[in-house]
Amino acid sequence: MASRPYQAIIFDLLSALLNSWKLWNEIAGSEEVGLRWRKRYIQLTYAAGRYRPYEGIIGEAADAEGIPEDRAARLIQSWAALEPWPETTEVLDRLQRQAALAIVTNCSETLAGKAIEKTQIHFTEVVTAERAGFYKPHPQAYRLALEELNINPARALFVAGSPADLPGAASVGMSVFWHNRMGLSLLDASVHPKFVSDSLWPLIKVVGD
Repeated sequence: MASRPYQAIIFDLLSALLNSWKLWNEIAGSEEVGLRWRKRYIQLTYAAGRYRPYEGIIGEAADAEGIPEDRAARLIQSWAALEPWPETTEVLDRLQRQAALAIVTNCSETLAGKAIEKTQIHFTEVVTAERAGFYKPHPQAYRLALEELNINPARALFVAGSPADLPGAASVGMSVFWHNRMGLSLLDASVHPKFVSDSLWPLIKVVGD
C-alpha cells in the first residue's frame, strides 16, 4: 500500500474550521460593518509580530472602524457561540483516522479552548499565538507546531483560512490547502497554495482516504 502524502494536517482555526465571520457580523450589527471590523482585526494581528493581548487587538480593530467599544467585549463574551462550517466535524473525524491533527491559531489560550470545543474533535497539538509568543504569519507559530508534532514540514499540510497564512506556512516548508470559503484575494501574488477550495471536503481525497 502506498504511503499517505501527509502525516499531519495543521489547521487555522477561526476561518478554516469555524464560521467566525458570522459571529463578527452579528455582533457588529450588519455584514458590511462586520466585514470591515474583521478585516481590520486580521490586518492588526498579522502585523503585530510578537504577541500582545489578543482581546486588546479585537478592541483596537473595533475602535479603528468606529464601532462602539462595547461590541468588542460582547464579541469576546459570545465566543462560545462560534459555529463550525457545516462539514467541519465530519471531515475532521475522517481525517483523524489518517493523520495527526493540529491547530495553529492567533487566538489567546482561553479563546482557542472555547473555539476548539465547537469542532468536537481532539487535536494532537494546539499552538496559540499567546503560547508561541508571536502572531502568524511569523514562522515561530508554525515551527512550534511542527516541533511538537516531531514531523518534517514536507510531510505536513497546512489548511489556511486567511490569505496571510499562505506565505507564513509556506515559509517553513509546508504545502498549503487554502479553504477560501469567503472568496478572498491573495495577499502575496508570488505565493500560491497547492490546493484551493471553498469547502473542506476535498481534504479527504488530498490526504488519501
